Amino acid sequence: MKMTSLKMRDLLKERLKNDHWTFSFDREKDTLRIEDKETKKGTTVSLPGLIAKWEVRKEKAIDEMVYYIEEALKVMSEEQELTGKERNVYPVIRSTSFPTEANDGTKLLYDDHTAETRIYYALDLGTTYRLIDERLLKKEGWDLLKVREMARFNLRSLPLSYREDTVAGNTFYFVNNKDGYDASRILNESILKKFSAEIHGTMAVAVPHQDVLIIADIKNDTGYDVLAQITMSFFADGHVPITALSFLYENGGLEPIFILAKNRKKDGKKS
Repeated sequence: MKMTSLKMRDLLKERLKNDHWTFSFDREKDTLRIEDKETKKGTTVSLPGLIAKWEVRKEKAIDEMVYYIEEALKVMSEEQELTGKERNVYPVIRSTSFPTEANDGTKLLYDDHTAETRIYYALDLGTTYRLIDERLLKKEGWDLLKVREMARFNLRSLPLSYREDTVAGNTFYFVNNKDGYDASRILNESILKKFSAEIHGTMAVAVPHQDVLIIADIKNDTGYDVLAQITMSFFADGHVPITALSFLYENGGLEPIFILAKNRKKDGKKS
């Protein structure tokens, strides 16, 4: 069976049937928005992205999306508090195309990170999380500095586990703890320094989606091609995609690889 956006729309509407929710299909953007009738809060699903996952994983891809939507709308309908939940505040990495305000116009809390990524802040609620916005911040009497420091502290306390693969003489490390904050670990400077000290070639990192951080020890030109392929594959399969670009890690900073590749080509030497 060939899956189309209309079929996927109808499938989701059937699986998510709820008298308290409304569904609106945007034919131009190829998205389906599911919204709570009372709060007017909801989530928007990119149908082509879900279809691409369905083609690989079939019903499992739909099961995951349905679960994500149900949990997200449940959280949106509940009043949240930060006080007493300080250990549950974490930074999350998102693409720069990610909205900077909620649908009701409330500004989300965020910091700039790279040309491709931003840092948002989330309250972990167990099975899902809520992005922190200015309204919640004001209600609690907190400020961005307090949230930022708290989130970084909590991030540093998370465990680190990874698997290692070698392809054509290049080593790739995949940080995948399945806690929702794998990409966030790119903000933990001690992790980056640990790998940097052990890497013999050029260190590159990638955050294709929120549930993985890729660190690469690039020792030849093939390594860049392999990293690009791996990153694109993860980006296409991710539940919350971030960026298909990789970054070079040098002197504590991150630079998109395509910019540096251009520079290398121009001056004929490796940066």
